[in-house]
Amino acid sequence: MIINDWIHSIAGIMILLSLSLGTAASPLYHSSYWLLLTAFVGLNLLQFGFSKFCPLGLILKKMGVPEERR
Repeated sequence: MIINDWIHSIAGIMILLSLSLGTAASPLYHSSYWLLLTAFVGLNLLQFGFSKFCPLGLILKKMGVPEERR
């Protein structure tokens, strides 16, 4: 997997996790504040679309994840 694949996968996991924790379906951790994480991830994806800058991309690059397919 390349950096772009990892970014989309991690963003999807974070959105699904925060939505599941922010709804009444999870009574142990139910808090509407979890939805702020969903908004943060969404805003980060939006700004990445315009600026092509993503902090997670920098972290993944430093970890040695390839930028393009071989």
